[in-house]
Amino acid sequence: MYSKGLTDSLGIEIKILEKGYVTATMPVDDRTRQPLGYLHGGASVALAETVASLGAYQLIDQENETCFGLEINANHVRSKREGIVTAEGKVLHQGRTTQIWEIQIKDEEDKLICISRCTIAVVPLKHD
Repeated sequence: MYSKGLTDSLGIEIKILEKGYVTATMPVDDRTRQPLGYLHGGASVALAETVASLGAYQLIDQENETCFGLEINANHVRSKREGIVTAEGKVLHQGRTTQIWEIQIKDEEDKLICISRCTIAVVPLKHD
């Protein structure tokens, strides 16, 4: 279905992949920490966009369309030094050419670490 690339590099694991809903986990370890030892905001954003992109892909006509992240924002609410974070993504808008996803990233105690919104572009595949 897809090449894992960055997903594998960051240790992201997809737990639930349903139409309009996705969850995934990511470790807070040497792969995902910034130089001062905290969860890197970029790793959180990569987790959020992974969840949104895979979720969006479940909602399109995969034979004739593909999808790409168009815009993403994130508010980093709480720091984390170790453990596992879980991202929960839900589709807020499913249009013909765009989707909007909300992703909440929480720790093992259900404390909010990051909240993100990702806009996904849905584009036609070029059949050569």
